[in-house]
Amino acid sequence: MDNIDKNILQLLIENGRLSYVEIGKHLGLSRVAVRERVNKLVEDGIIEQYTVVVNSEKVGKNVSAFFEIDCEPSSLVKVAETLADNPSVASCYQMTGPSTLHMHVLVDNFNALERFINEELYSLDGITRVESHILLRRFKSRRGLKL
Repeated sequence: MDNIDKNILQLLIENGRLSYVEIGKHLGLSRVAVRERVNKLVEDGIIEQYTVVVNSEKVGKNVSAFFEIDCEPSSLVKVAETLADNPSVASCYQMTGPSTLHMHVLVDNFNALERFINEELYSLDGITRVESHILLRRFKSRRGLKL
């Protein structure tokens, strides 16, 4: 991956709807050259997928909560996979440090959060500790990697 590829990636991170022609104009490349480079970035697994960033509050997901979860080692994968399949879970990661799993949940309201905690989270075998944090205000949200 060279500097041209990095510039293509940065342009796509800023606006994934840019056409190959528009990217080419920014970088002094032809549409075909941009298409070939983007296809290579996809083939090499550098671009994993194309997606849309949705404002969760504008689609009714008004409560954003982060969880630190400890699990028994023998239950970790099963708990993580079960949580990852839950539609309210935006992200779930295995972490180092004092907590085993770090999870981000988006729900409609506090009643939905309470239901999620009691019915979806606490019902799982193998969880030994749960700590939650409610988001009050977002100052920055990840929108792709800065290169």
